[in-house]
Amino acid sequence: METVNIKINGRAYSVPKDSTVLEAARYAGVEIPTLCYLKDINEIGACRICLVEVVGARGLVTACVYPVNEGMEIYTNTPKVRESRRMNLELLLSAHNKQCLSCVRSTSCELQKLCHEYGVDETHFRGAMPESSVDESTAFLVRDNSKCILCRRCVAACRNLQEIGAIGTNDRGFDTHIAAAFEKNLADTSCVGCGQCIVACPTGALHEKDDTQRVLDALADPTKHVAICTAPSIRATIGECFDYAPGTDVEGKMVAALKRLGFNGVYDMNLTADLTIVEEATELLERFQNGGVLPMITSCSPGWIKFCEHYFPDMTENLSTCKSPQQMFGAMYKTYYAQKMGIDPKDIFFVSAIPCTAKKFEVTRPDQSAAGVPDVDVAITTRELGRLIKTAGIKFRELPDEKFDAPFDIGSSAGAIFGATGGVMEAALRMAAEVILGKKLEKLDFEDVRGIAGIKRATYKLGDKVVRVAVASGTSNAKKLLNAVRSGEEKVDFIEIMCCPGGCVNGGGQPTQPASVRNTINLREVRAAVLYNDDRNADLRRSHENPAVDIIYKEYLGKPGSHKAHEILHTSYVKRGL
Repeated sequence: METVNIKINGRAYSVPKDSTVLEAARYAGVEIPTLCYLKDINEIGACRICLVEVVGARGLVTACVYPVNEGMEIYTNTPKVRESRRMNLELLLSAHNKQCLSCVRSTSCELQKLCHEYGVDETHFRGAMPESSVDESTAFLVRDNSKCILCRRCVAACRNLQEIGAIGTNDRGFDTHIAAAFEKNLADTSCVGCGQCIVACPTGALHEKDDTQRVLDALADPTKHVAICTAPSIRATIGECFDYAPGTDVEGKMVAALKRLGFNGVYDMNLTADLTIVEEATELLERFQNGGVLPMITSCSPGWIKFCEHYFPDMTENLSTCKSPQQMFGAMYKTYYAQKMGIDPKDIFFVSAIPCTAKKFEVTRPDQSAAGVPDVDVAITTRELGRLIKTAGIKFRELPDEKFDAPFDIGSSAGAIFGATGGVMEAALRMAAEVILGKKLEKLDFEDVRGIAGIKRATYKLGDKVVRVAVASGTSNAKKLLNAVRSGEEKVDFIEIMCCPGGCVNGGGQPTQPASVRNTINLREVRAAVLYNDDRNADLRRSHENPAVDIIYKEYLGKPGSHKAHEILHTSYVKRGL
């Protein structure tokens, strides 16, 4: 690695030649503040918070885009630098809604934190405020432009990361604001609900539509049987809401907290992840062996489903008809379990705790009501779950580890890895390979489909059959892969697509982390490591060997792919177009 010699605050350092001043400062143990910068996503130097002094430069420079060179002398904390940052914060506040006490991002707002650090609690820049609006048109997201600081991180996440571009900057000068083209409501655009704009936003300008009050109302209603299931990745991320380091497994404490909230049942979605695999692998084998539509594409990511309906409507026939694990759980709970326990499905209020904002849209989709009522009543994000626990006064870090409730407490580790990109593919391959070969695999790890690469490809020879697979995460990568499939350039039999880069561990409903963390820690990797660690140490690693799934088929569904299974566990799609 080629290096250059520089000085930071009077001390000498050797840093990589292609570093920016912002990156070089980290070698000196100095974190230069930023508001607009997100590594590899938004590097535009717009907020001017990262200004530093460079000897010989004309004026202050923006550290996030200014390259280092041999002999450079940098000062990050001079009176001039601090005063400039303070003034820029005051200018941002002059056009900002400062109702911080009731803001969903209070105490986790990056603007609030910097104002506290620089002693800015008001501004002497007074005058007109820009007109602002609140867009609540979607089922999953709220945009409040009165709290927007025009950092454009949300625009970059939508356009550069996901290549959707549902939002952008409208008007110019004092009237500049973030919105959809032609001031459309977000619900009237091709937004897929991934929520990557939310986790990119440094303030409270973007947040998920909060459904916690609906959950609290149901818990307080004595006529309701209220149950909850948690997605595989939640155990790897909910701890961040309580100051645990990213990548900490807090499953036991999460279960204990949910029981103290008063749910009638606390369940593991790994169970229906396994059920999804059994149905999906059965469907794949049926298509593969009997001339069905290939490649078959997974269907458990609702943001991806909506993306397909908008951008690739001609490929909706390629989608697996399986419902997602979230919807399967609600469907089974309000049919099989309700019948078993003698509960009217109308009296069940079913909640899912999920890493995904698009799941809020999924619960409203047609053909998601196996018992004549919605399969799932409310989907809450990891962040909402954290708030529910905090407002109940539950001391999360002091809780003992507890276990999920029976009868839906058994889930394989193949279901657990659903939360990471490639996990659904690997779980399906474990079953499909053993069915095709007619024997157990000696090695269950399909390492070619693991990892955080945007697109992964592999070919497996199973007896006399060859299965070609591909995995994509993030809609930008999905677009590249599907265009290649559509053109005939790619020949593949089975595709897994996750809407969010890295999969559910990086979902738009996961705990927000400041840019200082997102730029230096690979959250996708450390969170996914929790799930693969579970898999490595588990006794039950095959979805099709889950005894609880076996009982469900024997007592209720008959067999995988049966008519009854299709009525309850499968769904349909809409060709939306643009």
